[in-house]
Amino acid sequence: MNILLFGKGGQVGWELQRSLSVLGTITALDHDSTEHCGDFANTAGVAETVRTLRPDVIVNAAAHTAVDRAESEADFARTLNATTPGAIALEAAKLGAWLVHYSTDYVFDGSGSRPWVETDTPAPLSVYGRTKLEGEQLIAQACPKHLILRTSWVYAARGGNFAKTMLRLAQERDRLTVIDDQWGAPTGADLLADVTAHALRHLQQRPQDAGLYHCVAAGEANWNEYAKFVIAKAQQAQPAIKIKANEVAPVPTSAFPTPAVRPHNSRLHTGKLQTTFGLQMPHWQAGVARMLAEVLLSLIHISEPTRPERIS
Repeated sequence: MNILLFGKGGQVGWELQRSLSVLGTITALDHDSTEHCGDFANTAGVAETVRTLRPDVIVNAAAHTAVDRAESEADFARTLNATTPGAIALEAAKLGAWLVHYSTDYVFDGSGSRPWVETDTPAPLSVYGRTKLEGEQLIAQACPKHLILRTSWVYAARGGNFAKTMLRLAQERDRLTVIDDQWGAPTGADLLADVTAHALRHLQQRPQDAGLYHCVAAGEANWNEYAKFVIAKAQQAQPAIKIKANEVAPVPTSAFPTPAVRPHNSRLHTGKLQTTFGLQMPHWQAGVARMLAEVLLSLIHISEPTRPERIS
């Protein structure tokens, strides 16, 4: 199986290079790749890459994910999140290739408290959400062999994430204020990558299961609970990490105004995914704890004084 991966440098793209390696040969590209175009701002160039490489599977982990900045650069966000994925879908359909694409809870308006299911009507509140929804629609219309995974609150040990920010602030401040009225499920990039590889194996045998699925870790939390979990784990597991914060105070979303409106309810129901692909999604705390173990270990090494080598 020949696999073409876009967005190899992102958190999900990095993990996909590992998970997809057991399925075949991977050509992994990013926006600055030179041999083939992986720059989603260049729609024609990306489409030409697909025509040239003629992959069996295309996995798109590239996107415009700067939610607030998208409000002031809507055309650019639309190119990256909708126009170019739509062009890829057209080329994939011509080749009879599979196209995997990742979308977001931001396609919903965040009302209520019930987890969203795939058949709920989208109503995005932001440019980011609208362009991601348009990308979904263009792919579904153009390419029958598609797998779209909607997810939320993605993190990884590699790169920046909310947990790392909380750890840094907790070492600097006595008191933190964190939003408590946005709900979702922190979801590891490694989990998304593993589910992708599993689903692709399944779809080779059951192509009729193509379509749209919600893919998040089990359980739910708000950002305040997430922050408290991170700090508690740091205090328990690594006493050498000096945590100053003795309070994580809850505040409403209105306390931190942003250019883009965030949905309050980002809960996604994964029943369809689990039933179709025979999966059981792990609880979000398990994945975050594993990521923290790796992050905290690196912080311990950085904070420890270097010992001179003994020469005998």
